Amino acid sequence: MAKRDYYEVLGVERGASEAELKKAYRRLAMKHHPDRNPGDKAAEDAFKEANEAYEVLSDASKRQAYDQYGHAGVDPQMGAGAGAAYGGANFSDIFGDVFSDFFAGGRGSSRGGAQRGSDLRYTLELDLEEAVRGTTVTIRVPTLVECKTCDGSGAKKGTSPVTCTTCGGIGQVRMQQGFFSVQQTCPRCHGSGKMISDPCGSCHGQGRVEEQKTLSVKVPPGVDTGDRIRLTGEGEAGAQGGPAGDLYVVVNVREHPIFQRDGKHLYCEVPISFADAALGGELEVPTLDGRVKLKIPEGTQTGKQFRLRGKGVAPVRGGAAGDLLCRVAVETPVNLGKRQRELLDEFRKTLQSDSSHSPKASGWFEGMKRFFGDL
Repeated sequence: MAKRDYYEVLGVERGASEAELKKAYRRLAMKHHPDRNPGDKAAEDAFKEANEAYEVLSDASKRQAYDQYGHAGVDPQMGAGAGAAYGGANFSDIFGDVFSDFFAGGRGSSRGGAQRGSDLRYTLELDLEEAVRGTTVTIRVPTLVECKTCDGSGAKKGTSPVTCTTCGGIGQVRMQQGFFSVQQTCPRCHGSGKMISDPCGSCHGQGRVEEQKTLSVKVPPGVDTGDRIRLTGEGEAGAQGGPAGDLYVVVNVREHPIFQRDGKHLYCEVPISFADAALGGELEVPTLDGRVKLKIPEGTQTGKQFRLRGKGVAPVRGGAAGDLLCRVAVETPVNLGKRQRELLDEFRKTLQSDSSHSPKASGWFEGMKRFFGDL
């Protein structure tokens, strides 16, 4: 299928300025970005088409070739027009293309034109309650942003970058080494294809400046350690007017003094007295929604687990809330008074004559006798 005219794709006139091209591209990129249109093949194709059009028209040398020869001027596979636009092809060019994959990081990898900015990572520390219920936090992120003085061009206001005289705007130069021709990044423009004779005083020709960006991050309920929140376009500004990268906010949930989390379930340990374990009773236990009553049956042993359904975490990706599992730990009394010791000693004597009160101990001793009997 024939490609559409690049100016038509971006919706600009043929004499459009760099700023107009950039504005048109950003509008289309935001509209058709795959993250905003999941599963939409038409939006994905439109996004790729806009990227291709902007990549060509934002580069002075490619745009000149496109204006003169059309798509054939920027696509070597479309025929002789491409050869005319780039000075023709010969035997040494073939070897140059092969060797450029090794010595120049791949064909076209360092040529001029807009480059997407780097993605950034920010670690967000949250309390368990914030992670479970969701919250909105304000963060400050150091990043590179587009210089407002020069609109990212790197050139002093009122001037523009010019085509590099060493590489002719291609961003690559060829070095003849006998029979072979090796392609390298242009040492003068460092692959951008452009030179700035009068740099911007604010960014010193870089087109980007460093600043602290303040952002509001909405954390959905149910996030856990390792979950990422993507903020599209909040990464570093792109070079040569390219689109900004993304910011990934990575969640880290702090340890909680009472609860441990495992997926959608919460766990906690509940200490109970020896008397409560033996006689049974009712205890108040904490949950993230407040205190609830927990009935302890008579004869409860250490390690017994009680499940409070729905008192865990509702997963961030949907589904029913998990449970809270309370593990009982019978606490041995300490710092006993004289009367308390006497009472416990009397109680111990009453147990020695009847093993039915300690079924686990009885079973353990029986097993030990069998073990030594086998030896």
